[in-house]
Amino acid sequence: MSAEAADREAVTGSRPCTPPQTSWFEFLLDPSLLEQHLLGPHPDPSPVQLIIQFFEQASKPSVNEQNQVQPPVDNRRNRTLKLMALKVAAHLRWDLNILEKGLTIPVLNMLLNELLCVSRVPPGVKHVDLDLSTLPPTTAMAVLIYNRWAIRTIVLSSFPEKQTKPGPHQLNMMNLVQQEKELTENILSVLREQATDSIMVLERALKIKKDFYIHTLRTLDLLAADPSTANGETESSTAGLHISADHLQCQVHYDLGGIYFQQGCSETLVYEKAREHFRMARELFTKLDFSATLCCLDEQRLAGYWSACRTLTGTSDPNERQHTPYGQISGFMRNSNYGALIEAFIRDNVALDLPNSFRHSIQLELLHKLQQGDRALEEVCHKLCVCNAVRDALEGGVPCVSFHQLLLKPCKNTISFLLEVCTRSLDKEHLSETSKRKMALFIKTVCDRLEDVSLAFMVSSHKLFNEILQDEEKKILIEQMRKSSATVNLSAKPLPSFYDIPVSASVNISQLEQQLILSLDARHIRQILIELHGMAERPFWRVNSKWEVPVDYVNVILAIKDNLTRDLVYILMAKGLHCISIKDFVHARQLFTACLELVTEFSPKLRQVMLNELLLMEVRAHEAGAVEGYMERPPSDLVSRVRGYLEMRIHDLPLRQIVGEECVVFMLNWRENEYLTLQVPQSLVKSNPYVKLGQLIASTCKELPGPKESRRTAKELWEAVVQICSVSSQHKRTSEGRVSLLKQRESSLGILPRSKFMTFMKKLREPLVLTTLISLFVRLHSIVRDDIVNEVTAEHISIWPSSLANLQSVDVEAVVVTLKELVNYALSLNPNNQSWLCTQADIYFVTNQYSAAMHYYLQAGTVCSDYFTKSVPPDVYTDQVLKRMIKCCSFLNCHTQVAVLCQFLREVDYMTAFKALQEQNSHDSMDSFYDYIWDVTILEYLTYIHQKRGEGDKRQVAIKAIGQTELNSSNPEEVLQLAAQKRKKKFLQAMAKLYF
Repeated sequence: MSAEAADREAVTGSRPCTPPQTSWFEFLLDPSLLEQHLLGPHPDPSPVQLIIQFFEQASKPSVNEQNQVQPPVDNRRNRTLKLMALKVAAHLRWDLNILEKGLTIPVLNMLLNELLCVSRVPPGVKHVDLDLSTLPPTTAMAVLIYNRWAIRTIVLSSFPEKQTKPGPHQLNMMNLVQQEKELTENILSVLREQATDSIMVLERALKIKKDFYIHTLRTLDLLAADPSTANGETESSTAGLHISADHLQCQVHYDLGGIYFQQGCSETLVYEKAREHFRMARELFTKLDFSATLCCLDEQRLAGYWSACRTLTGTSDPNERQHTPYGQISGFMRNSNYGALIEAFIRDNVALDLPNSFRHSIQLELLHKLQQGDRALEEVCHKLCVCNAVRDALEGGVPCVSFHQLLLKPCKNTISFLLEVCTRSLDKEHLSETSKRKMALFIKTVCDRLEDVSLAFMVSSHKLFNEILQDEEKKILIEQMRKSSATVNLSAKPLPSFYDIPVSASVNISQLEQQLILSLDARHIRQILIELHGMAERPFWRVNSKWEVPVDYVNVILAIKDNLTRDLVYILMAKGLHCISIKDFVHARQLFTACLELVTEFSPKLRQVMLNELLLMEVRAHEAGAVEGYMERPPSDLVSRVRGYLEMRIHDLPLRQIVGEECVVFMLNWRENEYLTLQVPQSLVKSNPYVKLGQLIASTCKELPGPKESRRTAKELWEAVVQICSVSSQHKRTSEGRVSLLKQRESSLGILPRSKFMTFMKKLREPLVLTTLISLFVRLHSIVRDDIVNEVTAEHISIWPSSLANLQSVDVEAVVVTLKELVNYALSLNPNNQSWLCTQADIYFVTNQYSAAMHYYLQAGTVCSDYFTKSVPPDVYTDQVLKRMIKCCSFLNCHTQVAVLCQFLREVDYMTAFKALQEQNSHDSMDSFYDYIWDVTILEYLTYIHQKRGEGDKRQVAIKAIGQTELNSSNPEEVLQLAAQKRKKKFLQAMAKLYF
């Protein structure tokens, strides 16, 4: 044995032997090993790590023979890995607390979607459309777990989180982190859109009074062995982990309470719902044993939620509120009783009932109101600041930044109040030597900080000063004050401004960081950063994980060499973008302008970046005003700047596609079609898909209506949209040599992903643009459905091609969903557009939703006839529309309405009318509609039918209607027409009352 080998053996032999970590593929080779591993005392890797590893391996893309990256293959290996991930989650008893803590949102999303898949949840059906009471127990439970996770994730994502601070070696991974962040945001965006549906699913689940079952390792093993048997097994009443109805309801009440509480920030009435759910959760929790089943309920958080809800809704017990410090403070805040609030804070300096964090949060809340413009709160904020500073001093802490700033320019009243608070904050009966020394130190600090000697002498002459300071201390302080008064220069320049004075270095860094997070004043932000960099040299742009700048700009900003400047640019931009997102354009403009002034000094590239962001902010501000009804045309300066951006040719400049997108939307909304069609540089058209799309839309709209040759541009737009709505099929060759369809994915050949295209369309407001896009999708919808009888109609539909070369590649569901969303969006902008209303009615008609279809057909007639006081134009109520209305009424069993509508046709449809009147099971008012019939032939048929049935009363109503003189066939044509028009209007008004 060599000397080196001997040394290695000696070293390894001296260490305790650590068992090697089990690799993921070992579980694949020996499936029985997984359960043994999970039941071990300290499994390594841990269960959540195993889930991550299994999905990581199952989701790895493959590479084909042409060295092209392909999506993960759906083979037995990957299916087994996903099943093992589910078995690990089953071992954890589907505890969402553990899963949420250990797994990222994308991984947990994959896990729960796989659970839905193996639990036989019907694919392609919205969860809100499922009847959980009729589903197998494991299927229903999988739906509930997914929707519980959805609303919990929405709530958790709203909490602030401390961002991890990567070392230098991790900075290269920024792109990977950014990709995961974007994926997480996309998932959160979908969950937020579906939040209403998830809440509805859970609300309905509360009405189901039966037990449920969830998959265990045993049921998942059965599923792997024989899917058909396992499905039957898991649907039985004994398989899986038993979840009692009370346990499930307790958990669902808790989760619903959480989402309602989060929504209460924007709608305070929702707190009532949250309180009710938390009340039910508390009642169930007290009588249940959660040790024997899955538990995701945080008892302490539930208690906190319950207390907060009672306070916010004002429904807590008055006696309890009277004796609870939190209740008192909340009551004072709610009633704006600030005098009592200050008294409570002074008393608490002795009682010490309220935690310091709570007291400071109250101060910050009022400070925020002050910054919003409530100047009456300035004195209140100063007094609360003093109270908190005294409390900090008594606890041995450092007074907050705001107190140090207050002492820079104090007034006599402030010092008088400070001395009063100090005096009342000492417990005279139980005054300890420690408290006395802390207060003495605080008084000395105040004297040292006061530059106005008269105020310092005011402190030294107070009774408290003489009581708590030692004689030697008093002598030194008074001597210092005398020297200061003797050397004071009366001609000295005045004190600097509030933010120009450096804060004491003794101030806690975390307090400065808190000020940095709250401030929206650029000068203040700069001063705080100067102080922070003087205390510690680290990147302060990471203080708040919610500060985000576009990934396009990250590298440019982080390349700034000066640390202070880099932090300042990053934070100003992040705060400005946040202000835009909440439509606080005033602060956004101030922050961006300050950032522009800063970067102009050293970076032409960043200067142009900030000019672009300022332009985007101005465009969004103007569009936000237009949405709220301020339809003034934008100033010519803004239009020129938008054109300047679209014509910009600066190389090596990071450009955000969103800026181009918003500029294109802006130009389309303000009918700048000529410019988009002819003057946009081709280089930008090729590099920015939104500009290309905008050019195609503008060209099509500009030529409407036009000659046949103008359809060339319409065809280009058509081809671009068809490509967006296409899917690419992935095929697999079987062992017999046959090729079978394996999976369909969204095509990558479109100029935009479908979701981004939908977002783009929902920013458009111009009616002609929206009508054009609706028309396109209506034509596409008609082609992919291939149902001539039940086609949707729209304006300008003739400009589009009437066939598709590759029909199989178009995603039918995507076309249907996009058309519905687009029409709904258009009607949200203008609910009185007759064309859009008819299209919406047709959509409901072809999907067999006849009551909704009638609603929109009648609404289309209403908007163009002044609520049927005038005749509906014949190009609105065409024979096709009237026949569809007849069919709707027929399917709704409103047969008398059918007979009345048959008169509206150019040629009365007697056959349909007579057949309808023969129906005895009619759900409308029957003879009450006879007054709306003006066709004598139909009335005569009615009298015959009622006589034949022996319905004397109804026959008399029909005879009365036919006997009206204005219906006499001998009358002039004008009289008969007036009688028909009068009955039409009254009938349509009556129908509107029924269907609106």
